[in-house]
Amino acid sequence: MTREINTERRDFLKKSAVAGVIATGGLAFGLGGGPKEAEARPVPEKWDEEFDVIVVGSGFAGLAAAISAKESGAEKVVILEKMPVSGGNSTINGGLLAVVNSQLQLKEGVKDSVELYMNDLLKAGRGLNHVDLIKIVAMKGQDLPEWCSERGVEWNPKLEHLGGHSVARTYLTTVSSGSGIVRPLTKYYQEQLGGILKTGVKLVGVIRDEAETEEAPGKILGVEVQDGYKFNYKSTDGDLNNTSGTKKYYRAKKGVVIATGGFSQDPFFRGAQDPNLAKPTNQLDSTNQPGATAETIEELLKLGAVPVHLSWIQSGPWASPNEKGFGVGSSYQIAAGFRFGIMIDKTTGKRFMNELADRRTRALAMFKVIGDPSKPNYPFTVADSQEGVLAAQTLDKCLERDVVLKFETLDAIAEHFNVPVEPFKQQIKEYNDAVNAKTDEQFGKPIDKVMKPIEKAPFYVMEGVPKVHHTMGGVMINTEGKVIEGSTQKPIPGLYAAGEVVGGPHGASRLGSCAIPDCLVFGRICGSNVVKEKEK
Repeated sequence: MTREINTERRDFLKKSAVAGVIATGGLAFGLGGGPKEAEARPVPEKWDEEFDVIVVGSGFAGLAAAISAKESGAEKVVILEKMPVSGGNSTINGGLLAVVNSQLQLKEGVKDSVELYMNDLLKAGRGLNHVDLIKIVAMKGQDLPEWCSERGVEWNPKLEHLGGHSVARTYLTTVSSGSGIVRPLTKYYQEQLGGILKTGVKLVGVIRDEAETEEAPGKILGVEVQDGYKFNYKSTDGDLNNTSGTKKYYRAKKGVVIATGGFSQDPFFRGAQDPNLAKPTNQLDSTNQPGATAETIEELLKLGAVPVHLSWIQSGPWASPNEKGFGVGSSYQIAAGFRFGIMIDKTTGKRFMNELADRRTRALAMFKVIGDPSKPNYPFTVADSQEGVLAAQTLDKCLERDVVLKFETLDAIAEHFNVPVEPFKQQIKEYNDAVNAKTDEQFGKPIDKVMKPIEKAPFYVMEGVPKVHHTMGGVMINTEGKVIEGSTQKPIPGLYAAGEVVGGPHGASRLGSCAIPDCLVFGRICGSNVVKEKEK
């Protein structure tokens, strides 16, 4: 009797989701494509190919899941990637990994703890974080630098201290990019483990066994895909649904891991969550690669997965208005501009925020200063020639592309940006006094022992603008990486998820350098657990 009732509830939720009106915890959201009936995808008469494990998405989470599945005994593992090249957002990510009680912290004398790490996450996430998930990230992320290094990743020998973190705990790849993780892990997966990676293969749907048995109720059997998919393809007959490629069915004997990321490049879906973000991406820029869209999340919701925090969308405060996307300026601003410099409102010549506050706090403060987007007042960071600034790995590229400008005097900066010079100089003096006193009374910026006063020419200046960066919302998982079904409040057998497609770990706003540990930790968890699934 219970099973019959749950089946009816699940069918109702599926239909409601596709009609675009599910409310969970007071959060309403819509799904694109207009009202249509959500029916179970039929099990094909014949599968085109069979695998032990299917991983959808080739970024940090997908790679970690596939590697873990292979290392846990799965013989045939495939990663499916809809874009023509693999890696997704992870490749253009900043390459920053925050872990607690690491070897570099021990070397540099940094005192840290799981509790402090979690408290920092909770503070940035406004207390909306799913504590059971972030505890897993904190505890099981401690060996990530070594785990990555053993598989070819190279790290800088010094820690970074990012905004929102109580202490320095962040590793940075030697190339200041997530590509420094993606490329070696991809090579290791393919060449050392014999894993399969298919690009140009888009997930169309997840196929679920509708047979209601107590042993494996509604187990995931495989996926329907477009093989040979061409992103942004438009046929001569105006096919806006992009049906490029050939329909194929892949069976997953053990299960499917979804690691497709977020939807920062989907103006419709993000606008459904936050109307302020409904503008096309050419009007409101995003740091993401163009394939970061919402169709996979929509498919999971049709299956009955529980939506979490879909309306919480983060804008990265460190981007430049003088280049597209993440660019080279973001890495400079994270490593140097905010830590060793201060951000100035051009109209006043004064600071207006704590440059090492969490991302949401800084982005909101910057949007207020920028004002009317048609006549923006972009604030700028100013830093000097101290060691930490000169060590920023993208500084030379920033200078080449005029993303960062170099000045010999503060007067020259004020003249160039039409800033009131005396208030600007007074602000620099006040900040320098705070650095010398090791206490920032003005905005509470944490001053550590490596920071120095801004006084050594030349000075480096970068304008800033927040860009849509990370979608905190996604589907609900448990600590084993299993996707939770709303109607039964139990895991959907054979379905796992990790990374940005999951909601919960980051609450209202993600703390910088905590996406990679989240992706890698839960990717590894999904990969090892999916192998334990019984075949059906």
